[in-house]
Amino acid sequence: MASSSWFQSFVLMLLLSSLLIQIEVSFAGGEGSVKPKDCPWACNNRCSKTHYRKACLMICNKCCLKCHCVPSGTYGHKEECPCYDHMKTKRGSPKCP
Repeated sequence: MASSSWFQSFVLMLLLSSLLIQIEVSFAGGEGSVKPKDCPWACNNRCSKTHYRKACLMICNKCCLKCHCVPSGTYGHKEECPCYDHMKTKRGSPKCP
């Protein structure tokens, strides 16, 4: 009986972890992977650790609406979204956080 309970717990944890991975992948991936209505959520995640949160959110949302993509994590990984990565300011520095 104990092994059945252990197996059920294992299957439940496996399902939950696969669901979390699926959510992460669905909001961070190639261009077109984020719907415009999901940009605020994806950018909130992207800008969660910055000290300049308001500016980060504003620019990230603009980039997301144009590229339909936000890189995973809070920093880096811009190669996941070429459009997001290639947007530059007038000075030539990266535009999107």
